[in-house]
Amino acid sequence: MMASQAARPEPDRPRTCFVVGPIGDPYAAHGSPEREAYEHHLGVYEQVIAPACAKYDIEAVRADGIPQAGDINAQICSHVIESDLVIADVSGGNPNVMYELGLRHITGKPTIHIGEAGQLPFDIASIRTIRYQRSRSRLADARKEIESALEAGLRDGFELLTPARVLRGIQEGDGPSSVPGEKGEGPGADDESRWDDDSPGLLDDFAAIEEGLDEMVADMEAMTRTIETIGALTERSNVEMSGLTQASAPASARLAAVARFAEALGAPAAELNTVAGGFAERMPTLDSGVRAALGFIETAPAEERDEGTTEFLEQLMSLDEAAQEGLAQMGLLGASAGEMVRFSRHFRKPAKDISAAVKRTASAIACMGEWAGKARALAAHGATL
Repeated sequence: MMASQAARPEPDRPRTCFVVGPIGDPYAAHGSPEREAYEHHLGVYEQVIAPACAKYDIEAVRADGIPQAGDINAQICSHVIESDLVIADVSGGNPNVMYELGLRHITGKPTIHIGEAGQLPFDIASIRTIRYQRSRSRLADARKEIESALEAGLRDGFELLTPARVLRGIQEGDGPSSVPGEKGEGPGADDESRWDDDSPGLLDDFAAIEEGLDEMVADMEAMTRTIETIGALTERSNVEMSGLTQASAPASARLAAVARFAEALGAPAAELNTVAGGFAERMPTLDSGVRAALGFIETAPAEERDEGTTEFLEQLMSLDEAAQEGLAQMGLLGASAGEMVRFSRHFRKPAKDISAAVKRTASAIACMGEWAGKARALAAHGATL
């Protein structure tokens, strides 16, 4: 896949790569955060990005390496928009990086995201990002991943990211794209090939999200009903056990009552675990879609949001409130399940199902809290305009 030094790249191959990322301050005092940031990101550029690009005869440059004199802001914007390829280090969600990345996404030209593990911004979490760590071996792994991404893109074409897909959907009547390096596009491409594209459009994405959220609400309602059933059974058992205690009933009578209670708990506890499992299984796909939708909403001017967008943000916020309330109930139920096991071995199976349901639900609901936080920020931003 590597081109020889003497061969010129084909016309649709990326020749230039602009590297977007935090720069830091090379003149800051040694040991200062600004100087450490400079040295770290320079190391990522020199050890990871530049060698990966050089393998395919792509010339990489970052902002502090632009040789021409002139307005640096204008030069950066020009490189972001015009370069054949952009590799963006999104670590920490640096505001300048996110702005430049937004400009690049709109062009639809090839873009690769990389980022330090643990420092990826929420807004673009749905976009595949090559993660790296600061150790030498991990940086080498990241370089290999970039090389693999470049090889796949040069061979098969670079996929459009969501913002560009949306814009291309709006502009498809204007004729074929001439973005270099994109699969199936460019001068001479079949103008009707897009009709064979089975990838979802914006409305398809939102419809899928809407359906998924409705299913999630149904799951939460089902779990609430099951918890209420378990609560009613528990209350009935408490009354029976209280009566047996007051009557000084033998331990065998109380154990028989416990066994009946445990048997009655079996079906609703298993149902709770089953519903929680379905709730958790659909979360990764829905999480990706919701994050992409929130990212798209953020890129659109707040004054252009329609009623449906406002309702969507409100739905995410109200859904999180209901989920947190349900999680609190399940937390109490999980604590009770632990006490039941210590009380009698008959409770082991239902307690195991209840504990598993609590863990599955808590993991899924954590994503909903992040959705709601982003939705509140977007709603607040829109309200101030």
